[in-house]
Amino acid sequence: MPIQLLRPLACATLTLHLGLLSACASDHADTPPSAASDTPQEPPRQVAVATPNTTPASPVQSSAPQLGFAEWRDQLRREALAAGIDARLFDRAFAGISPDPRVIAADRSQPEFTRPVWEYLDSAVSPSRISRGRTMLAQHGTTLTAIQQRFGVDREVLVAIWGMESAFGQNIGSYNVIRSLATLAYEGRRQAFWREQLLAALKILQHGDISPERLIGSWAGAMGQTQFIPTTYNQHAVDFDGDGRRDVWNSASDALASAAHYLGNSGWRPGQPWGFEVRLPQGFDYALADPEERRSLAQWRALGVQPVKAPNVAEEASATLLLPAGHRGPAFLVLNNFRSILRYNNSTAYALAVGLLSDALKTGRSQLQASWPRDDRQLSRSERIELQERLARLGFDPGAPDGIIGANTRKAIRGFQQLLGWPADGHPTAELLARLRTQP
Repeated sequence: MPIQLLRPLACATLTLHLGLLSACASDHADTPPSAASDTPQEPPRQVAVATPNTTPASPVQSSAPQLGFAEWRDQLRREALAAGIDARLFDRAFAGISPDPRVIAADRSQPEFTRPVWEYLDSAVSPSRISRGRTMLAQHGTTLTAIQQRFGVDREVLVAIWGMESAFGQNIGSYNVIRSLATLAYEGRRQAFWREQLLAALKILQHGDISPERLIGSWAGAMGQTQFIPTTYNQHAVDFDGDGRRDVWNSASDALASAAHYLGNSGWRPGQPWGFEVRLPQGFDYALADPEERRSLAQWRALGVQPVKAPNVAEEASATLLLPAGHRGPAFLVLNNFRSILRYNNSTAYALAVGLLSDALKTGRSQLQASWPRDDRQLSRSERIELQERLARLGFDPGAPDGIIGANTRKAIRGFQQLLGWPADGHPTAELLARLRTQP
């Protein structure tokens, strides 16, 4: 889901940043958020690609509401009317609205266990999704050609996002968006942010794109077949089918064109791939797998990094090295368009899934060559917190012990790995935690 919201989306910490877009509604809509940094996320939270077991979120919660909901709503009404919202429209949108306890439960819970990246990709780039996506490519070929000509974004990428976000329009969520956003603005975390989203949703209604009764989405207010949050919708939604309404709920044309418009404004480069799989030489310095380490393709080649398949990209193109499962798993060079996908959803797993799915839509099957380290045990959230605490005690700086494996934590892990003489890939493992536990 596009986000402009919580993130500064590819954010360094990969989790509660404003500016993201949406959640993967097709697999995870309406589920509680996860704290893992490399799984997809919804506006200010990550989608739960996890087991149902949840633990309370970190103590940084909102304080209890100082006003009753009715008084709070009346204050909001005055603010909305001052911003140009019609009074009758506001009253219609809020008719019968009360806080939704399911939304607060989702906002305040985080799963203890998350699925490893390969299990997420097994689902995201499954044979059935590839097959369905190719059918959608053929069925909407004329529209996709027109969208690609106008916005420059590859049709396969758009269909991959469509499949990831809503199962090609089949699952757009069932929550009343006004109720969800009102609940979060009233008593959720980041109340100011959600208030902004709520006012933006009222502007959508004021514009006449959809009626209050049909304004549905995920529990966090991500909307439509491409799961836009309201502020992103207001900036990037497009009426591509020409019916006078930007209808990302019911019009595949509008939804796909809106996603293309967002990606285009996020720096998408026509004709350039998102990235490609590579092989690394013996003795490679895995510490170079850092988002801040940008080198040209020619420079990576000089270090012995070799594409599995010759890419259609200039040698001077800037790329970073991605090791989503550490040095034992597949390696990728990712380019500018990968970063544009991250702006849609600030999760490396999500962006990788979109990239691999878009490639598979061209050929009919996944073509990943390297194997995933499926015998690796994933750390639980409490173990990730412990790992961060122990790294901090040793003088490394992983940031707040929140269980989120973001840029700071990976840097701290690399520092400890280098101290041990291990491959410094910044990847958290059970073996690494065990070694930390032996330190005084």
